[in-house]
Amino acid sequence: MEHHKTYHSAEIKTATGALVIEGPITPEILASYEFHEGLTAFRPHHEQHEALIDIAGLPEGRIIIARDGQTVVGYVTYLYPDPLERWSEGKMEDLLELGAIEVAPAFRGSSVGKTLLTVSMMDEQMENYIVMTTEYYWHWDLKGMKKDVWEYRKLMEKMMNAGGLVWFATDEPEISSHPANCLMARIGKNVSQDSIEQFDRLRFYHRFMY
Repeated sequence: MEHHKTYHSAEIKTATGALVIEGPITPEILASYEFHEGLTAFRPHHEQHEALIDIAGLPEGRIIIARDGQTVVGYVTYLYPDPLERWSEGKMEDLLELGAIEVAPAFRGSSVGKTLLTVSMMDEQMENYIVMTTEYYWHWDLKGMKKDVWEYRKLMEKMMNAGGLVWFATDEPEISSHPANCLMARIGKNVSQDSIEQFDRLRFYHRFMY
């Protein structure tokens, strides 16, 4: 499967000025930008910058960024699921995982996350994929956002809905381990019925094992 990537951009107004939302971005351009020191949800900001540059260079990898001038202040990533997770077991070429979305604390509250998702779905090529994300409450910045688990879950669902992702049932053990955890996905209009059925089998792995 060929992975065509068509660049799109938008501009949003925030309390601190206008931000550019753009992508999919190339590794070279991403490397030329600064990376905000507040982007530390997954690892130190400079290491996360390097990780995103690597993802941007993958054939299927997509990075959409929010930037303030020459500084990246938010991003969303799309790539094939982790080989250690059940979602990779079908070796589906048309299944992408929304692996991470993060906005620096100083830029939250201005719909940056929603706009990152909206811009990422502007590319018509996304209609060729099932896009999924797994949400676990222990990854959420409850303290920084001053929200409880259910308030954050509602906020996260609303943000994912902006990209067309909706709740899907699954028997995946980690997701099932807490009611706030969830699987969300968007099935592109060009995805085949065979791929949809294969995704269903991955969602209900234990049901189809016997």
